[in-house]
Amino acid sequence: MRPPPPLPVVRAPRFDLSTLPRWYNGGSALATHLMNGLNFVFPAGERFFIRSVRFYIDRVEDPQLKAAAVAFVAQEAQHQRAHLQAFGTLESQGFEIRSYLDWYERLAYEIIEPRCPPSLRLAATAALEHLTAIFGELALGTTLLEPTHPEMRRLLRWHAAEEIEHRHVAFDVFEAVDGRYLLRATGMLVALSTLFFFWAVGARHLLRQETTRPPAEVERAARQRVRSFWWGVSGLVARRVLDWFRPGFHPADAEIDQLAADYVASMA
Repeated sequence: MRPPPPLPVVRAPRFDLSTLPRWYNGGSALATHLMNGLNFVFPAGERFFIRSVRFYIDRVEDPQLKAAAVAFVAQEAQHQRAHLQAFGTLESQGFEIRSYLDWYERLAYEIIEPRCPPSLRLAATAALEHLTAIFGELALGTTLLEPTHPEMRRLLRWHAAEEIEHRHVAFDVFEAVDGRYLLRATGMLVALSTLFFFWAVGARHLLRQETTRPPAEVERAARQRVRSFWWGVSGLVARRVLDWFRPGFHPADAEIDQLAADYVASMA
């Protein structure tokens, strides 16, 4: 029998994104707005995670899992608070972001979410937590964030470490209150389609507002770097995603806890 994972630890580091350069990811508009597009979905997405898990907390009988669920909620609240700072920075740089955010939050959480049963919302949350743990593994275990401005890199690595720490919680709550394999698989299909759709639209929304671009050679180098990186990790990412569909899967099967522990130790 698998021992229970340690409880997630709630932290509240502070970040200053007010002086973030316009193209903070290797000097590239494309690479920067790919990161901004992902950042767009985080705050409202994390509030969705909180709602999905909270709905079932009272049905969890295991006190250890219930405590982990409460800590999960607290960690996610800190994540959405931290990522909201980037919105003000984008607006101070002249980007119009409210039309995208209004559209995204209305479609995702006022139209789609109420039409999904709570069990599917929880399954999708567990699947999205698996995906963010994959991003966490890339953020802490590869060169993904090396070209990124130090303050944004610090925020993303802290977030990555905590995603790894609590990657099991929504899954364990789902298994405790439902656990149907078909529902788990459907949750991943919903997670993949919605995450990448809203991410891509957000990045495009920002790129279309760029009236000037970095030098062509900078963008060419960034495109080559992005292509080379994703070719290099595509096998790992594919294995991690396909693991979700394996009967008997558990998020703790990926032995990545030391990545988070090492980074948390460096924060101190």
